[in-house]
Amino acid sequence: MIGRQKTPILDRRIRIGVVGCGRISKNHFNAIADLSENLELVGACDNDPARLSQDFIPADAPRYDLLPEMLEHAAPDVVAVCTPSGMHPRQTIETAEAGVHVMTEKPMATRWKDGLRMVEACDRAGVHLLVVKQNRFNATLQLLRRAIAEGRFGRIYMANVSVFWTRPQAYYDTDRWRGTWELDGGAFMNQASHYIDLLDWLIGPIASVQAMTGTLARDIQVEDSGVMNVRWRSGALGSVAVTMLAYPKNLEGSLTILGETGSVRIGGVAVNEIQTWEFADRRDYDEDVRNANYETTSVYGYGHPRYYRNMIDVLRGRCRPETDGREGLKSLEVLIAAYLSARDNRTVSLPLEY
Repeated sequence: MIGRQKTPILDRRIRIGVVGCGRISKNHFNAIADLSENLELVGACDNDPARLSQDFIPADAPRYDLLPEMLEHAAPDVVAVCTPSGMHPRQTIETAEAGVHVMTEKPMATRWKDGLRMVEACDRAGVHLLVVKQNRFNATLQLLRRAIAEGRFGRIYMANVSVFWTRPQAYYDTDRWRGTWELDGGAFMNQASHYIDLLDWLIGPIASVQAMTGTLARDIQVEDSGVMNVRWRSGALGSVAVTMLAYPKNLEGSLTILGETGSVRIGGVAVNEIQTWEFADRRDYDEDVRNANYETTSVYGYGHPRYYRNMIDVLRGRCRPETDGREGLKSLEVLIAAYLSARDNRTVSLPLEY
C-alpha cells in the first residue's frame, strides 16, 4: 500500500541536501545554484573532508560528515543521493524513514532486491523516490521520442547502442569502491546505465536478453567491456556494445533505430548529434534537427537542470515524476538480467521473478 504523499511545498523554497560529493555531484550543485529561486541548499555531506572542500560547493553551505546528521540538523525536504551506487539503497531507505523525499543518481541500486526495497520504503513513508535519468531531457532524444510516439517509424525492426568510452586504470584506482561488485558495478551497470534506460523508454518492454562480459584490460572485479543482444516484446531485435577501453579518449555514445518507414542515428560522444534523420513523411519539427545538436566534452550531458525542474514541479504538486522509483526499476531489471545471462551463459527472459 502506497502511503499518503506529503503536502506539496508551495510557499517557500525547497530545502535540499546533497550526500556524496564526488564527480557527478558537481552537476547537482550547479543545477541547485541555477535554480536558487526555487531551491535552498541546506547541506553537503561526505565522509571525505577533501571532497567537502571542493570549490564547486558554495562556501556557505553547511557541511556534514554523516547522512543522519544532515537529516536531523539541516531538515531537508529532499536529498540528492550521489554516493557510490551500492550505497544508494541504505541511504534512500534511511532518508525515506526520516520523512524526506529522495532523488538518487543512476543506477538506483546494484541488486534487484535492493531496488525493490527502495521503492517499498518510499511508498511506506509517503515520499517521492526520483531516479536521475538526465539523458532523457537531451534535445536530440526528445525529438526522437516524439517521432516514435507519433508512429513515424512504422514498425521498429532494430535498435543498436554503442558506448565506446575510456576509463584508464588510474580512474579505478582513485577510489577503492570503483570497479567493485558491491558498490559500483561494471561498464554496463555504471557507465552504460543511461543507455540501457533508453531501450525501454524509447522502444518498449523487453522480452529477453543474452549477454557476454569480459574484464579485458583493467585490474578490477567487474567487466570493462560487454555485449548484449536484445529482443523486445514487439519482436524488434537489437544489440548493445560497451567498452571502457577505447583509445585514446571517449569516442562514441550512439543509438540507431531502424524501422519500416524511418531510420535515425544519434551519435557523438554522448547521443548529442543527430547524424541520420530519415522518414517517409515530413513534419514541421524536422527543421529543428540541426538545432538540437550540441557540443559536449562531458558524457554526463546537460540534462541535470531540466531534471531538477521536474523535481521542483513534482514537489510543488504540479506534475508526476519523469522517472520515479518504478520507472528506475525498468533499467535496473535489464541490467540485472544482462549480468545473469553473462554469468550463466543463457538467455534471460523478463520480467524477473519478484
